[in-house]
Amino acid sequence: MLQVKILGSGCAKCNQLAEAVRSVIERDGIEASVEKIEDIQEIVSYNVLSTPALVVDGEVRSAGRVPAADEIRSMLAPKAKGCCCRGGSTGAADSSCCS
Repeated sequence: MLQVKILGSGCAKCNQLAEAVRSVIERDGIEASVEKIEDIQEIVSYNVLSTPALVVDGEVRSAGRVPAADEIRSMLAPKAKGCCCRGGSTGAADSSCCS
């Protein structure tokens, strides 16, 4: 299960990000817990200087803006592990790895 945190003071943009993230999670059936963090000390512990910020499994994925739904979807997608290639300029994976 993904651990998702929305960092921010509770301002309008922070609330927009929280709603957008929850919407993507619900629409795509992603198994995730979402937590809003408003404590300034905890926000600073992520080295975030501009809110709202999106943290996924402990990694800051976005700060200072509200990404579009497709971007949020991409940020919530699991990262490939142990793969040496991410595909060429065409986006196709190299057949010598990632098989």
